[in-house]
Amino acid sequence: MPRGHCRGQGWWRGRFHGCGYRLTSGREAILSLLSSSKGHMSAEDIYMKIHTAYPNVGLTTVYRTLELLSDLGMICKLDFGDGRARYELAEGAQGARHHHHLVCTGCNRVVEYTDFIDKEVELLKETERGLEEKYHFKITGHVIQFYGLCDRCSGK
Repeated sequence: MPRGHCRGQGWWRGRFHGCGYRLTSGREAILSLLSSSKGHMSAEDIYMKIHTAYPNVGLTTVYRTLELLSDLGMICKLDFGDGRARYELAEGAQGARHHHHLVCTGCNRVVEYTDFIDKEVELLKETERGLEEKYHFKITGHVIQFYGLCDRCSGK
């Protein structure tokens, strides 16, 4: 990965500076990798991809950076039930791209589900409103994962 690859991602700088943090080259490399990744990457996956170009970024730094990015709401930490945390960018330059996950318990394949129908959207909004009222809690987002068997694992 070439150095400076994500210089055009100004929203990252604004988020970091607005929260009082510096956007180091290692942090920028991790954000760039996650923004260009099609899958959900573990800390070890990220480390292996950036270590050659950024040899000063160790695995511990990757873990610390991922925790910071998660705390800042820039990435989502996901648990697909296989004992390894995975990460994805929470939003892009155009804002959040909301989706849910379908996780196959047979082969661990993860499908991003984005084609919501109106009935699903309304059900989620109604659920959030009910939970906010019941628990006096302002919901700012959610993560939904459905577990089951994909067509290959179910034999269909």
